[in-house]
Amino acid sequence: MSKLMMAALCSLMLVASPLALAQEKAKKEPTEAQKKQQQRMADCNKQAGAKKLEGEARKKFMSTCLSGGEMAKGQTDAQKKQQQRMSDCNKQAGAKKLEGDARKKFMGTCLKG
Repeated sequence: MSKLMMAALCSLMLVASPLALAQEKAKKEPTEAQKKQQQRMADCNKQAGAKKLEGEARKKFMSTCLSGGEMAKGQTDAQKKQQQRMSDCNKQAGAKKLEGDARKKFMGTCLKG
């Protein structure tokens, strides 16, 4: 009787081993495209959270962001213009070698346009 049980156990192990190997092969690393999509999802989710978007506004933002739309970059045209203006004013202040209060005053005037 024990020989019969031992034979049945061995048979079961032989049948189950290919299944275990198949499961190990199924657990493979994500592709580069999958990794990029996962990162994009995380970035868009973080941006939506920072903007405190909910409901339909969040869905619309996430859709646009994940498809690589303008909102995905996190900047509107006005923000881009402001950033460019800030960069230009900063260069001018550096060229004039302004520091401290003089630099603050110049930057305030320059940024107002």
